[in-house]
Amino acid sequence: MSRAALLATREADMRVAIVTGAARGIGAATAQRLAADGMKVAVVDLDEDSCQTTVGEIQKNGGEAVAVGADVSDTDAVAAAVDRVAEQLGAPTVLVNNAGVIRDNLLFKMTDSDWDSVISVHLRGAFLMTRAVQAHMTQAKYGRIVNLSSTSALGNRGQANYAAAKAGLQGFTKTLAIELGPFGVTANAVAPGFIVTEMTAATAARVGVDFEQFQAARAAETPVRRVGYPADIAHAISFLVSEGAGFVTGQVIYVAGGPRG
Repeated sequence: MSRAALLATREADMRVAIVTGAARGIGAATAQRLAADGMKVAVVDLDEDSCQTTVGEIQKNGGEAVAVGADVSDTDAVAAAVDRVAEQLGAPTVLVNNAGVIRDNLLFKMTDSDWDSVISVHLRGAFLMTRAVQAHMTQAKYGRIVNLSSTSALGNRGQANYAAAKAGLQGFTKTLAIELGPFGVTANAVAPGFIVTEMTAATAARVGVDFEQFQAARAAETPVRRVGYPADIAHAISFLVSEGAGFVTGQVIYVAGGPRG
């Protein structure tokens, strides 16, 4: 291993990452991948007990992780969670804003609560977490932020709330890149296409379609002729938070099996 590669590995070993919505799905895969990359990982989700499976997988493979329960849309809960991470693992300099919910419905059926809950978790949650963590990043003169957007940011029937939130995260990401770049902090967004998760399984159930058939239909309309998996997204995030990605910022990377936008 070259001296530069060895130095990068040692630096990565000292990084502390926070991944929100990490109890399952994309968040869990990302937390496990970053731990495999050598980072200490805070596994954050609304219910702390639900994080234990992800933490257990990381520890079983020799990594270091802690479970943290927090409502990312609550200012005090976010502040307490970030303080706890800094105390238990060290100052966080990597943040993956993955926490999200769906409340799909056509516009005329969408309630105030459907709208507010999605905007609150996705957009307010990313804002609160980033505002809290950036203090550690700017002090360290190093940081990596990845926000989870979606191909739905380009518009999707029955998802006015989700599409607005995911499009908003793209603008948020680009603004972070401008404001935090001078402090050695990069900010990028990953926009997944169809990914096999509990959330997409719930969508299939909601519209009354067998999940296997649902996946087959989506694969048929995707250029690479397959659906995506959480590991596909975790791999892209791993690159964006790496030492070598310091000249990549303000970008939206569609991980969707084909071109978007």
